[in-house]
Amino acid sequence: MPKDVAIIGLGRFGTSLAKTLQQMGANVMGIDLHEERVNGLANVLTQVVQADATDEHVVKELGLRNCDTVVVAIGSNVSASLLITVMLKDIGVKNIISKASSDLHGRALKLVGADRVVFPERDMGVRIAKYLVSPNLLEYIELSREHSIIEVTAAGFLVGKTLRQLDLRNRYDANVIAYRRGNRMNLAPRADDTIEEGDVLVLVGRNEGLDKLQSK
Repeated sequence: MPKDVAIIGLGRFGTSLAKTLQQMGANVMGIDLHEERVNGLANVLTQVVQADATDEHVVKELGLRNCDTVVVAIGSNVSASLLITVMLKDIGVKNIISKASSDLHGRALKLVGADRVVFPERDMGVRIAKYLVSPNLLEYIELSREHSIIEVTAAGFLVGKTLRQLDLRNRYDANVIAYRRGNRMNLAPRADDTIEEGDVLVLVGRNEGLDKLQSK
């Protein structure tokens, strides 16, 4: 985990990210133009600054070049997020993560220097939709357009069979890479391990196969 992180833009996404990173032990600098947002996090983050991050002089004076990661959490103002990403790249920030509001915005951010682009609203929508379709789904991480990692609670046909009998690789193009039983995590599942009701399975595979598996 990066030790020193700056979050530019303290809206809902930026604030949630900043608080979480701070709780996990990172040194977090929050930057926003709005006084109310800055005051609200003054006693929560390592440092909070009221500043206009579209001003090149401000960006340089804040010492953002020394941060392990800078997150541009501005999604609604496309021109501002692009400008800030360009400036961060120019001053040599090691790792730039920028929030995008659309695919076009995301492609533009990549072109101007973002090391990673995130789509919080879209990703959350996907997670909620997946959960509504499959209530046993606990977690969903998209690896690519074709592959994902999911975390599901074992029920139905999965219960009472060994991994060998389930044969998920051939039937659903999916592999169980770990499972949790109570407080015990098994990171090296064996073919003869029997799945019990309530076990939490971590699977990786092709999206088409994972969808079919969850619909059973």
